[in-house]
Amino acid sequence: MDRRSETADFLRTRRARITPEQAGLPSDGRPRRVPGLRREEAARLAGVSTEYYTRLEQGRASNPSPEVLASLAEALRLDATEREHLGDLLSRPAAGSRTPASPQRVRPGLYLTLQALDHRPAFILGRRTDVLASNHLARAVLTDFDALPVPQRNLARYYLLDPKARERTGDWERLAAETVAILRLEAGRYPHDRRLADLVGELTLRSPEFTTWWNDHRVLRRSHGAKVYHHPLVGDLHFAYESFQLPGDPDQTLCLYNAEPGSPTAYSLQILAGWNAPQTPAAALRGPHQEG
Repeated sequence: MDRRSETADFLRTRRARITPEQAGLPSDGRPRRVPGLRREEAARLAGVSTEYYTRLEQGRASNPSPEVLASLAEALRLDATEREHLGDLLSRPAAGSRTPASPQRVRPGLYLTLQALDHRPAFILGRRTDVLASNHLARAVLTDFDALPVPQRNLARYYLLDPKARERTGDWERLAAETVAILRLEAGRYPHDRRLADLVGELTLRSPEFTTWWNDHRVLRRSHGAKVYHHPLVGDLHFAYESFQLPGDPDQTLCLYNAEPGSPTAYSLQILAGWNAPQTPAAALRGPHQEG
């Protein structure tokens, strides 16, 4: 990833969404050739010189102080995830210093825990939204990730490239765009991840919508929310999902899809559970892994 262009585009898109009126700046009467704030206006709000702000936006200044980063975040109205992303972009790690180690593996105990969650879909995501492990209901509701070659077990590839994902996913456009925003956050954290760059290249070539969402520079961290899936056998499934960063490995996330007890979705999950037998204990003890 080109860190200079990434920083420039992120700061430009963030200031473009704020009007002078929203920022409480008086009109100077000059015609505005750019949407949102000008550089000098963003610099004034952040309490830095226009020259310094311009150097930041052009990628010619790095490692700003925490005070400057906080002022920029406040001036551009960044949320916590956007502020973290800006810090990643401006930290300028040395080449290779943030290259992820490989492979990622799910601990046997966590894998057994995943299989024990037999009444709700659950899976573990790694870097780049790689699906490191999934239980039988997750495979029944989304797709059978275990049947795919290891390099293709990826949630972004599923949502953006698998035609069945559009059919099964309620509000597909929102969910797919959010997944792209998650990849954006990872790209800032791991600028030298070759497999992430390859994934972005593949999605750019094969997904008509990906480039537009990628160029928005939106960033997002997995947390919680609502999802709907249209299952071909049991109909609509309504979930409240929760995401948990796993202790001992901040690059792994446990995702749970919860259904209201006694709801039609809970009943449908019981039906699906009866049709999809879990793995044997021996297979569970071995557990899957992803390369890189």
